[in-house]
Amino acid sequence: MRLKVLGCLFLSTLMFTSLLTSVKAAESDVYGFSWLDPDKEVYVLQNRKFRKAGRMYVNAGAGITTSGTFVDSLNFQGRLGFFMSEEFGLEVLYSKNDGKDNDAYSALTTANSSVTPFKRKINDYIGAMVLWSPFYSKINTFNSIVYADYILGLGVAKLNQTNNKIAVQTNGTDTTLTDESNTGVMWQLGMKFYINEHWSVKPDFTGILYQSENAGGTGKTLNSNYDLTLSLGYTF
Repeated sequence: MRLKVLGCLFLSTLMFTSLLTSVKAAESDVYGFSWLDPDKEVYVLQNRKFRKAGRMYVNAGAGITTSGTFVDSLNFQGRLGFFMSEEFGLEVLYSKNDGKDNDAYSALTTANSSVTPFKRKINDYIGAMVLWSPFYSKINTFNSIVYADYILGLGVAKLNQTNNKIAVQTNGTDTTLTDESNTGVMWQLGMKFYINEHWSVKPDFTGILYQSENAGGTGKTLNSNYDLTLSLGYTF
């Protein structure tokens, strides 16, 4: 529950900040002010200090999985990407996840030994996304300007998981674990905070939607995995 709350807080903060600080205007846009001399024009210069176009980057970081009901997981991620322009780029992502049974699972099985909760442990996943960075912001904090890009991603991922559906189907008499591979849609919300021209810090909320066989083995259900991560990046 605490992990889900953290994920919701992250998304709310990201959306609220974007509404307050985002700027969407070309460098040559003209703004009119009625109280000025009508013969004069006011130009708003974006003055984008850090450029992404034509540059490659790598990121490495770690975080938590916010979607596990009976499993708490840590994740360790590596990202490699390239921006063709200031708005569009490509990224390849690999995540290694390490999950363990949480307190909810232990409490349920302790309270009723005849109950076998269905659990999935995401082992790892790899994916590729198209990135869209439609706006950026300048945040004035303690008389220092922090530059940030808002980056959205959409793509596909292959996910490897381990589950206990056999134990559920046999009511715990057979505890053999099942390994599965699934392909799904991957998306992300992220912000890239610049330290300098090369280094940056980036929080990401990454989701994967995929279909997998249900606990009863009678069909497939739509499942999701959500990871909240913080990474350090280097732009070449």
